[in-house]
Amino acid sequence: MNNTTTSPVGRAHDDLGGHRPEGRGAALDRRPTRRGLRFARRTALVTMSVLLVLAAGFGLLLAVTPSTADAHQRVRTLAAADGAEALAGPLPDRIVRALLATEDTRFFSHHGVDPVGAVRATAGFLVISGDVGGATLDQQLVKILYTDGRRGFTDRVEQVALAVKLDARYRKTEILRMYLDTVYFGHGYYGVTDAARGYFDRVPTALTWAQASTLAGLVQAPSAYDPYQHAEAARARQRHVLNRLVATGALTRAEGDAVLAEPLDLR
Repeated sequence: MNNTTTSPVGRAHDDLGGHRPEGRGAALDRRPTRRGLRFARRTALVTMSVLLVLAAGFGLLLAVTPSTADAHQRVRTLAAADGAEALAGPLPDRIVRALLATEDTRFFSHHGVDPVGAVRATAGFLVISGDVGGATLDQQLVKILYTDGRRGFTDRVEQVALAVKLDARYRKTEILRMYLDTVYFGHGYYGVTDAARGYFDRVPTALTWAQASTLAGLVQAPSAYDPYQHAEAARARQRHVLNRLVATGALTRAEGDAVLAEPLDLR
């Protein structure tokens, strides 16, 4: 005979199928989820508000900065002032590849500003107080054409807006040509035509990989990488450019090593 009896508490538990009754405890279990949803909604609202403010601010910046419709004329005016010869014929493939590998690997995919580079450059300017790069070829070009090479924070913001305008108005090949006609390569050589002739007595399309990688390296700091005055620094910079060409697939490692061993044949 089974004399086991069930207590009132036990019977109540059995009657409910072994489950805890709904009440204050269950409500408390749901509170974190509700708080999480409210936090997510607030975060989304704040994010949207910030994005709207940034979009409105950038729209205003586009409105107050000058048009880039006169970019070609500005290039011609600068070339005349510097006594530089405009690039004739097709774009020089090797110098273009070397420049893009070193200065702006996403040139053909961005719209004037590379977001990754922009974040890095802004962080460097605000935190490190130094120029850590990140400017696209578009930004470098508008710095030459519209802001006289200035590097202040407001100048950089203006250059971002102008770079977007430039990219929207012109084809990528046009931007490359304008850049190649105005960028400084040192020793008084403005534009790739004068630089190719001045350093190597060649037209730009006839540059070897060794010569093209050397010229591309000069853009960042023409005086510091002067192949006449600072041969070792110029060599190290050329090696960096060749490594970038290998990294972007323009050259194999064996080809890059072979190019580094080639003579420059400087004038």
